[in-house]
Amino acid sequence: MLKNRKFTASLYATLSITFWGVSFVSTKAVLEKLDPFTLLVLRFGIGAVFLYILLVLLKERILINLKYIPHLIVLGILGVFIHQVIQASALLTIDASSAGWMISLSPVFTVILSMIFLHERMTLIKAVGMILAIFGVLLVTTAGSDKSFEPALNIGYLLMLLSTLNWAVYSVLLKKLNIPSSPLVITFFMSLIGFILTLPFLIRNKGWESISLLHAGEWAHLLFLGVFVSGVAYWYWAKALKVLEATQVSVFLYLEPLATLIAAVLLLHEKIILISILGGIIIIIGVIFVNGQLQYILKWFHWRSKR
Repeated sequence: MLKNRKFTASLYATLSITFWGVSFVSTKAVLEKLDPFTLLVLRFGIGAVFLYILLVLLKERILINLKYIPHLIVLGILGVFIHQVIQASALLTIDASSAGWMISLSPVFTVILSMIFLHERMTLIKAVGMILAIFGVLLVTTAGSDKSFEPALNIGYLLMLLSTLNWAVYSVLLKKLNIPSSPLVITFFMSLIGFILTLPFLIRNKGWESISLLHAGEWAHLLFLGVFVSGVAYWYWAKALKVLEATQVSVFLYLEPLATLIAAVLLLHEKIILISILGGIIIIIGVIFVNGQLQYILKWFHWRSKR
């Protein structure tokens, strides 16, 4: 019975990572018609409505203590508004697959911030991991250059690095604030705050004029981003955490760039650049070293081999 529950939880985590990985591709596809702010207004709006319906159906308590509202606003600005605006802006100039590889660097920044603010210790393995991850990023950015081993001077890569740093700040802050509500409730408020914050930009840019230009394909991407990425993925991630340990679930994060790469090739017809894949693999290996999760990955494969 326990093994079945663990298998189901693993399936939930895998689906979440798949949705998040494909989100770069869907965002890239819709940005051909919409500016980043209009895209995010629609995404957050669809996500908030879906999550609200889900909360009602599951009969979860939506109300939250007023003293935690400022916490939610700060987290919403960092983890939703700023984070998604930076990523959407980056995807205007770089490939979705490159963005997928680079976002996996985020745990390295989390470790650095944890050392500074949470007084965690630096070890030799962590140092080696950081060097590997940085080298991997250089290879990924090199893939966007016309000359071999000459990093591409593209603002998109810098924005993605800023995005990973921002996510690390958000993650450390989320841990310290520790809001006593279910992940589904917090996710609903995050989407709602994101919608409210981006709505004025849609009005300023007259974003509704470009909405009429969307075809069925773009609307399908938007619905996917709102329902599956902002809604289902976070819900399934929370369900996986109820059964598996956090360290076990976090192992699945390393599958995200692979999902992005496959989706980018199939849906956007992006070319597979070997040096980019090599750089991405090195980033992931470096992140595994930094987070000390090699033992958990080996345990996971050992657990799967016994099934």
